[in-house]
Amino acid sequence: MSWSERTVTRDGVRLVCRDWGGPGQPAILLHGLAGQAGEWDPVARYLSPGLRIVAVDQRGHGAAERRPRDVSRAAYVSDVVAVADQLGLRQPVLIGQSLGAHTAMLTAAAHPARVRALVLVEAGPAVADPNTPSRIRSWLDTWPTPFPSREAAVRFFGGGPLGEGWAGGLEEREGGWWPRFDRDVMVGSITENAKRPFWDEWDAVTCPTLLVLGQTGFVPSREVDEMLRRRPATEAACLPGTGHDLHLERPAVLHDLISGFLAGIG
Repeated sequence: MSWSERTVTRDGVRLVCRDWGGPGQPAILLHGLAGQAGEWDPVARYLSPGLRIVAVDQRGHGAAERRPRDVSRAAYVSDVVAVADQLGLRQPVLIGQSLGAHTAMLTAAAHPARVRALVLVEAGPAVADPNTPSRIRSWLDTWPTPFPSREAAVRFFGGGPLGEGWAGGLEEREGGWWPRFDRDVMVGSITENAKRPFWDEWDAVTCPTLLVLGQTGFVPSREVDEMLRRRPATEAACLPGTGHDLHLERPAVLHDLISGFLAGIG
């Protein structure tokens, strides 16, 4: 199957979606910080025969509005609602990774009647380390931009599916391959997570939830334990041999987990 490009505009901010079509249960895929909708392509190909998949380039990322003035958590949540409304996605399943999973969680908490189910890949509600924004800034500064070639970018990002996924977010222009985002927008988008926890929002989620973790991922075990203590009906799985970007590393296994989870909730 292939996808078609759809544009959603909210308060003057353009969002760009990959709509894989299909008559099934709608599902919205949300990438993480510095990511883009195309990184979900391997998972979307597996899921699209049974679901109506829409992957979103969120504000500040990919082909979406590059420099939105508002990069608050609330703005990202309102964008998800706008995508669902404007594309006619009634009670979608929200599937997100990292910051995208955090956005999915907040959307389900704020709009419980509008979300069918939640799949969180490598994300939780605890407050991030206060140094996270500065670490993100430093990490982005290590990127040797422009990359001289796409192949060089793939190698820089670790090669294989992981490198291909990250390199897919670059564009060729001005003598090399560049990120399709601005560093300060990325730092601003993560800042709120380093200022407060979101446990109240986690407690407010009422829909069925699947938590998927990488063996060497970013979510501490104590945070996972607290998530399950507060919402014991949450399903959780850890994928051996994977890290934070497990959706790139093991898309087929993630598909199987998601499909089994959705089949179990009817």
